[in-house]
Amino acid sequence: MTNTNPVGWFDLNVANLDRAKKFYETVFNLKLSDAPIEWGKQSFFPFNHESSNISGALVEKTDFVPSSNNTVVYFETEDNIAEEQRIEMAGGKMVQPKMSIGEFGFISIFIDTEGNTVGLHSRK
Repeated sequence: MTNTNPVGWFDLNVANLDRAKKFYETVFNLKLSDAPIEWGKQSFFPFNHESSNISGALVEKTDFVPSSNNTVVYFETEDNIAEEQRIEMAGGKMVQPKMSIGEFGFISIFIDTEGNTVGLHSRK
């Protein structure tokens, strides 16, 4: 078995794609791209097909029930602080400000506009 990261994609289910898209574009200062309409209402986070980076999509579900007990996706950041400062302004709620996880760096936890618990991770 090789010691590589097996995560390749994530879907973050949302009740309102436009609201969620605006939230994530604001917090991470990036642009999401819409999927072809035949795939349903989805917007993709930036990614490079030629690299081994991980990416995912916001996926609108009409029967979505927000829960803070879902799987937590961690977004890599430079330092967590800039993103933390934009979370509440964008309509989210901080749960755990930046805290050390020892030799592995730092994490922060927040709840997005759709009720998802999401994390930030940085090395410094």
